[in-house]
Amino acid sequence: MAARNTARKRAFQILFEGDQRDTDVLTVLADWIRHSRTDTRQPPVSEYTMELVEGYAKKANRIDELIAQYAVGWTLDRMPVVDRNILRLGAYELIWVDGTPDAVVLDEAVELAKEFSTDESPAFVNGLLGRLKDLKPTLRRDEA
Repeated sequence: MAARNTARKRAFQILFEGDQRDTDVLTVLADWIRHSRTDTRQPPVSEYTMELVEGYAKKANRIDELIAQYAVGWTLDRMPVVDRNILRLGAYELIWVDGTPDAVVLDEAVELAKEFSTDESPAFVNGLLGRLKDLKPTLRRDEA
């Protein structure tokens, strides 16, 4: 599972970079892939990282709507950029990736928040993704 953990971390970093640069995440992903192929110091971009970033890109508007709707007391603009992108990645994987258990998605998102964000962020990320997990059957049905 270490490979999936690394893939999630890289996907988060790509989403974060796209947000910071105000650039499409698919452009950032292409940059990462190109750099990994031309610079031996850069690690390769895994298939799962690509799957997560590409999947997020397809659902980005819906994901932002869901985060904005269920983030009590926070707008997307005011949310710390790290938290916003951890939530984006977690929401995509939680709702639309069937191969990963929900508990793993939540645990991995909380670990990213512990590593990259504030002391309050893990509880915030866990709470919001937990709410989306509870609503997952309804959210997926609404997509059909």
